[in-house]
Amino acid sequence: MSTTRKLWLGLTALLVVSFGVLLWAGGEIFRAAPPIPEQVVDDSGRVVYTRADIERGRQVWQSMGGMQLGSIWGHGGYVAPDWSADWLHREAVQMLDLWARADGGMATYAQLPEEQQAALRGRLKAEMRRNTYDASTGTITLSRDRVAAVSNVAAHYESLFGNDPTTAELREGYAMKNNTVPDATHRRALTAFFWWTAWAAGTERPVAGETLAPDRSGVVAKQVTYTNNWPSEPLIDNTPPPSMWVWSAFSVLFLIAGIALLGWHHARQHDESPVLPKSDPLANLKVTPSMRATAKYFWVVLALFLVQILLGAITAHYQVEGQEAYGFALSEVLPYSITRTWHTQLAVLWIAVAWLGTGLYIAPAMSGHEPRFQRLGVNVLFVCLLLIVVGSFAGQWLAVMQKLGLEHNFWWGHQGWEYADMGRFWQWFLFIGLLLWLTLVGRALWPVLRGPQTETKAIVGLLFLSTVCIGLFFASALMWGEHTHISEVEYWRWWLVHLWVEGFFEVFATAVMALIFTRLGLIKGSVASVAVLFATIIFMAGGVLGTLHHLYFVGTPTAVVALGASFSALEVVPLAYIGFEAYHTYKLGKATPWMTRYRWPILFFISVSFWNLVGAGLFGFLINPPLSLYFMQGLNLTPLHGHTALFGVYGMLGIALVLFCMRGLRGQFQWDVRALKIAFWCLNIGLALMALLTLLPLGTMQLLAAIEHGYWYARSAEFMQQPIVDMLVWMRVPGDTIFSVGAVTLAWFMLRLWIAPRRDPVLEGETESGR
Repeated sequence: MSTTRKLWLGLTALLVVSFGVLLWAGGEIFRAAPPIPEQVVDDSGRVVYTRADIERGRQVWQSMGGMQLGSIWGHGGYVAPDWSADWLHREAVQMLDLWARADGGMATYAQLPEEQQAALRGRLKAEMRRNTYDASTGTITLSRDRVAAVSNVAAHYESLFGNDPTTAELREGYAMKNNTVPDATHRRALTAFFWWTAWAAGTERPVAGETLAPDRSGVVAKQVTYTNNWPSEPLIDNTPPPSMWVWSAFSVLFLIAGIALLGWHHARQHDESPVLPKSDPLANLKVTPSMRATAKYFWVVLALFLVQILLGAITAHYQVEGQEAYGFALSEVLPYSITRTWHTQLAVLWIAVAWLGTGLYIAPAMSGHEPRFQRLGVNVLFVCLLLIVVGSFAGQWLAVMQKLGLEHNFWWGHQGWEYADMGRFWQWFLFIGLLLWLTLVGRALWPVLRGPQTETKAIVGLLFLSTVCIGLFFASALMWGEHTHISEVEYWRWWLVHLWVEGFFEVFATAVMALIFTRLGLIKGSVASVAVLFATIIFMAGGVLGTLHHLYFVGTPTAVVALGASFSALEVVPLAYIGFEAYHTYKLGKATPWMTRYRWPILFFISVSFWNLVGAGLFGFLINPPLSLYFMQGLNLTPLHGHTALFGVYGMLGIALVLFCMRGLRGQFQWDVRALKIAFWCLNIGLALMALLTLLPLGTMQLLAAIEHGYWYARSAEFMQQPIVDMLVWMRVPGDTIFSVGAVTLAWFMLRLWIAPRRDPVLEGETESGR
């Protein structure tokens, strides 16, 4: 049996087992999820909240932007608080103050002596962590004191989300527009939803203690809440459970073992150097009508990229001025939640469009086959993508401005889930568009797939399979409904964000790069096939089950935490040797004189390797272990990983692929290499400054605050409005400015290629000076 066939069988077995375990883990999460009560009552049976209130409150939360304005269970925006943690702390303080007035005669708990405070904290822990949910009736019963505390916190939130002058300063600190929720009944329902998320975070799950130590008389096993004791809240003894410590330690062991095994494998490999062509094999590539039609995709990529940068600047500035931009009441027109929605969504969209356009260009280029009506299909898909962007963005704006109505929001407006914000209609539309893309790419590759065995057939097969997965796995965004339990939504949402973007797009990119280098004659087809299949196995070994590391605190049982910790550590293993890939790519770029034509696409590929190591590897593993994520989730260390990995890896890769396609579309013209040089260094330096001057120091400060005082404080206005935080936010300006210069210069380079092209006098096979 050939090595390629063995690797195919190994990859198949790995995917079957991994997805089987992932589906099992989903079932366990669904069973362990915190219950939504039919009603919440006090000791006398008076109804406080109903299930309908909670469900309606969630609809309100989604319509105003959901995770884009603050967060729930740690997932979402970073300027406003985590509403679950904020409510939990406020309710605890309200109860302590109530008891202080009743028992100690003091106005607040803080005025009591330490010993009395300790006694009240013990009473509070017993009160709030006790699970009073009756499964037979679907009822949660609260004490009279707790109902009073809930009422006081609800009044605060009703004031905050309205237009009450008493909370105006807080709204500004949270970057919330006035009358975020103008309807009073909707504000009341919103408090029911926030209360339920906090109740789940502070109420113990009704299962046996999770310690594996032998029983001992008089020792009570550690109990955990539905969210595994997240967030950190000292007042009710919400601290990391034993499993967080154990599996964090084991994740480090798995990482070291994985790196050792990969190092051993790498040491045994011997590169086979091919005979290099004397001229560029792609110089005379025939550009078909459908390939030429992809040019408009790359223009849209740059347009979306520039708009995303502008929205990112506005979103970051909101953290300084709150509701205004240099005196203009911008929040009345473009609230923070909508600018952040569009900013995060555009990040995925422009990168995805770059890769979709590359797939449409590469397929006929590699196969030499132009199917009938291929150009028409490319153009129809382009129109569909424009309609999806414009339509979904318009619906989201109408939703956040509370002009759409709750009954229409789910299908046409804002779903409220980060990276899955667009309404369900637009998700279906995008899914159909991806199926069209899959069909277009597949029919162009089909002659190679059904033809005789070649050295590159395995790579083409992997490219086709990744295309199939990209098309089909977007269906995970369609797996939840308007009232599906949050734990279930989060499970499927991370299938979309992690598996679709970080998984199958990664395989697609690896296969495309291998095909390009084999067609250029720089790598032997047989060697590239084995390398790509092996890389895919290594990546997917940790990538599939690594999805679970996003789900530690959404009602997840300990077994799933263990799986997530172990396999998310393995995600970092292939990145540990990313330097070899970068060096190999660099060698290919200098392998022969005519490769200078591809110097800048190659350098962008090298920057992908760098940011893969730093952004995805170092900063990713910084937050991945359960104990780390317990404190870091939703702090600025999370966007530190997000920015450096999403743009540094996938964005840079998208730009590199666009430049390779442009070499075919406009390679006969002179390239302004000065513009590319400026763009390359500005984008990389700007991203590094953004990470090092703002996100890393601010996230570290928040981490220390969360460990010492509790998670609520690290996300509070009291912490985030400190002068040093304002200074760190302003420190983004140099990096953001340099980054923007790089983006504009890249757009200028592309523009000149089309509106003022000049024929390249360099003869084939000669070195391009400075290229």
